[in-house]
Amino acid sequence: MKIHDFAVIGAGMAGASLAAELADSASVLLLEAEDAPGYHATGRSAAFWEECYGGPDIVPLTLASGPYLAEHDFLNRRGALYVARDEDISALDEFMNSFADTGVNIVHWGGESVKRRLPGVQLQWTAAAWEPACADIDVAALHAHYLRLGRSRGVRLQTRAGVVGLDRTDGVWHIQTADGQHHRATCIVNAAGAWADRVAVLAGAKPIGIAPLRRTVVQLRTDPAPPADMPLVLDVNGRFYFKPDAGRLWLSPQDEVPSEPGDAAPEELAVAEAIALLEEVVDWRIEAVERRWAGLRSFAPDRRPVYGFDPQAEGFAWFAGQGGFGIQTAPAAARLGSQLLLGNARDAMTAELDAALYAPSRFV
Repeated sequence: MKIHDFAVIGAGMAGASLAAELADSASVLLLEAEDAPGYHATGRSAAFWEECYGGPDIVPLTLASGPYLAEHDFLNRRGALYVARDEDISALDEFMNSFADTGVNIVHWGGESVKRRLPGVQLQWTAAAWEPACADIDVAALHAHYLRLGRSRGVRLQTRAGVVGLDRTDGVWHIQTADGQHHRATCIVNAAGAWADRVAVLAGAKPIGIAPLRRTVVQLRTDPAPPADMPLVLDVNGRFYFKPDAGRLWLSPQDEVPSEPGDAAPEELAVAEAIALLEEVVDWRIEAVERRWAGLRSFAPDRRPVYGFDPQAEGFAWFAGQGGFGIQTAPAAARLGSQLLLGNARDAMTAELDAALYAPSRFV
């Protein structure tokens, strides 16, 4: 039986992108519990690349990923508008100041500029931060790109292969999967998203405290329909965001409800809260709630991702805790993760990234 260099657990965006990068120099087994990759967080993303999303510590990963995403035509420019009321001005100033030295292009706008870009906006929304570089991401195409790239480099993908047992003997991991198969690898990479801490326990590693949080999104039919070129609109206090999609509106109350790992489902209260918040912002009439869904966004305690070898569990590495920014940072994160695991030198994409910010050792 072949001993792979790496067994990556989880074939969502994190696992698929990292496996593709690793496979350029190593043999990689990619294990996915579901019938197809990307069923959970990856398949339920609100699909935008936004420089400020995730906060200042995530900006380097986002900016480093931008050129790759643009070069491969995964981005469609939209712009983002962080809106504020008079009582939110101090929060708006604090928000903008927090990105002052990060390289983010962000501009203060007054009420007239907000009205020009957001038709029907209510009068109390008197200011905003404008982030022109924000773009939609073709998430499905990006995920398929990494799966295809990995396949071309020899990645062996196994679906319906949830990991149920991990044991390390003489420097080799013995992996039992739910389909009854047995695999071997020198290194386990934990890219299991909401299940990351459970995988760590299986491997005898100490859990980090990666917590899955449920987020709700609804698709609305409104009158008027949102303009196709309307920006992504976010509350500066983090209470909502919405954006147009094919003549409909995607809306989220930016909820973060602690949840068990699983197939997340939306709750009616979150849907109602989202609609009530939208009605505070614009004077549009809501004609129908056409779809609703929820996904799990998984965060480490300090809300930074976790990349690299576990300092206490030999042959066990982390690539998890990527919250809601895992899609937009995928190229740089996967490149950095592969360089850390392979011991390779940095390249132009990752040269400015501070790996210590994301190292598992910070939790020891």
